[in-house]
Amino acid sequence: MVRGIEIGMPRGSSGRMVISGRLADVCAELDRLAALEGNPRSLGIG
Repeated sequence: MVRGIEIGMPRGSSGRMVISGRLADVCAELDRLAALEGNPRSLGIG
């Protein structure tokens, strides 16, 4: 589960979040977020 902590942050801003769940799921989510970070167009900011 991914839960945003700082609601109201502008889109594309780095805020805090909580990722919880099974280790494999957390690692997969971190990999997904890292891939998005490497491709700013996928976030709508490039």
